[in-house]
Amino acid sequence: MPILSQIGRKHPRTRALIALIYLALIVGGMTMVYPFALMISGSMKSASDVTELDMVPRFLHDDAALYRRYAEALFNERVDAFRMAYDSDAPTFRHVEPPPDPNPAYVRVWESFLEETDLPPHASVLGFMEAPSSRTVLMNLRRFKRELMRTYDRDLDRMNAELGTSFVSWNAVFLLAESYHTRLRGMADTPFQRAFYRFKAWQPLTHGVYVSLDGFYRNLLLKTRFTRDIAVYNAAHGTEYASYDEVRLPRHAGQARTRQERDTWEEYVRHLVNLQWVRIDAEAASVYRAFLEAKHGSIDVLNRNYRTAYDAFDEIPLIEAPPLEGMALSDWDAFLKGWENPDTGETFMPAVEHLRLQSPDFLFHDYLAARFGSVERMNRELGTTVDSFDNARMPQQDWHYLHLLEDTGSWRREFAAYNFLAVIDYLVLHGRGFVNTTIYCTLAVLLALLVNPLAAYAMSRYKMPSSYKLLLFMLLTMAFPPIVTQIPVFLMLRDFGMLNTFAALVLPGMAHGYSIFLLKGFFDSLPRELYESAAMDGANEFVMFWNITMSLSKPILAVIALSAFTTAYTNFMFALLICQDERMWTLMVWLYQLQQRSGQAVMYASLLVAAIPTFIIFFLCQNIILRGIVVPVEK
Repeated sequence: MPILSQIGRKHPRTRALIALIYLALIVGGMTMVYPFALMISGSMKSASDVTELDMVPRFLHDDAALYRRYAEALFNERVDAFRMAYDSDAPTFRHVEPPPDPNPAYVRVWESFLEETDLPPHASVLGFMEAPSSRTVLMNLRRFKRELMRTYDRDLDRMNAELGTSFVSWNAVFLLAESYHTRLRGMADTPFQRAFYRFKAWQPLTHGVYVSLDGFYRNLLLKTRFTRDIAVYNAAHGTEYASYDEVRLPRHAGQARTRQERDTWEEYVRHLVNLQWVRIDAEAASVYRAFLEAKHGSIDVLNRNYRTAYDAFDEIPLIEAPPLEGMALSDWDAFLKGWENPDTGETFMPAVEHLRLQSPDFLFHDYLAARFGSVERMNRELGTTVDSFDNARMPQQDWHYLHLLEDTGSWRREFAAYNFLAVIDYLVLHGRGFVNTTIYCTLAVLLALLVNPLAAYAMSRYKMPSSYKLLLFMLLTMAFPPIVTQIPVFLMLRDFGMLNTFAALVLPGMAHGYSIFLLKGFFDSLPRELYESAAMDGANEFVMFWNITMSLSKPILAVIALSAFTTAYTNFMFALLICQDERMWTLMVWLYQLQQRSGQAVMYASLLVAAIPTFIIFFLCQNIILRGIVVPVEK
């Protein structure tokens, strides 16, 4: 019979009360749904938008926000690299905007240049490799790991031996994002680096960002040293530029407008720019040989250091481009900077007139000049407005943006999923985590469904005088938090020699006082006549327990099983304390380790992934669980 009659529900006050109840329920539901929705949204974000409290990530419906996410991942979350490549003043990726008017014709010429020009591997930096701020695993790093695993049949020891690495696990495999602008990062010619270059050669060209010495010169040197006010630069160099957009990096010192500009360029070339982009003309060969003779003393010493067989210093050719490593590279760098003989005080260095730069910027200028012949023709055919080939910039921003627009759907899926993929890859590569958790949860549920019902059945069937005292004792154990018993349990299991075993995980918790209390109350509600009839038919105690008690108790057993599963699945501290061997770690321990080295978005993704098994179990057993709640109330 309903509490309110049909007539009573029509009263205005009753309707207002019901409306208030529904409103309270809706508000209460929103207080639970909204934080959960924020966590789902946060699991798809990166460092650039993690502070935005929107229930739906903006990049899923806004192309400008998608471009910011794309640029952030493409430049490996390094805004300095973004500013150099695109000649931008954006302080962070949050302030990045798409190019206002991309030029498809100019982009097609750029693509032709890349296809027709044999550029070295270090001419570009592969994107989607590193996320130092978001601390997640980007697309190309995932692919690189899979390629290594496929090449070496998942044998990490073999890979370490052949590539000269010392990774402790496949999850530890990483590669710092490339940086070929400054002299701080050299060119390592190692087996691991060569394996990366082979992988890099098979990736789409649009995943690379090509080195722009012009952008490096203007954005990281001039604007840093002379501020962003062009008037300060003009005062220091005796020039009259209207803005930094008019300032260009000369290929050689002769293109500098003033002596001060020439001095700044010389400092940039001799001390700052990566050696791979510097060339020394053949006219400096005699000075180079004199430098080698003064530094090494004799040709025998040089041959031993260089592993060569020259008969005299006059036979040594000038190395136009720097070698990759070794004593030859060190000497070339010292000669470029200027080496002073400690005995005589004489300084050896190439004259500034013999220095020049060779990078993708200048190769692109040469390509344009060879293809179009005149600037007027290029401007007419491509719709550009440059006054000389030397002032033409690489259209990388337009190129990347148009590539993004070709398939925004796949990029949205990638950015929505890569944090989850990082979690799944981490857990899959730690394969024992899944196996250990499955075994642990299965044993915990089976023991909970065996030990607790047996204890409750004995107390319910035989009415022992001390039953209620035992129940009170069991319930009193719930007054103490589990952490209190972990130390004595650990000591006891250690003395028994059971650490790092599944028995140590399941035995301390296989009997639960509250579960026995619930089961005894449910068993007491079962009709006694059933047991009397079964006894008259010759059924023994086990048959009555299994066929009658357990069959009629499926709802409450489902609740006990779910509780045992949840307790075992979410067990972290006890599992880490008892099983300190990594081979026995469960998923919760591995996820904790992942969260210590990951960003906020990956942490949210790991929590959602960890909730999936419990959600599936509850979804599959919800009817039985609800019966366990309703049936006792009806009785």
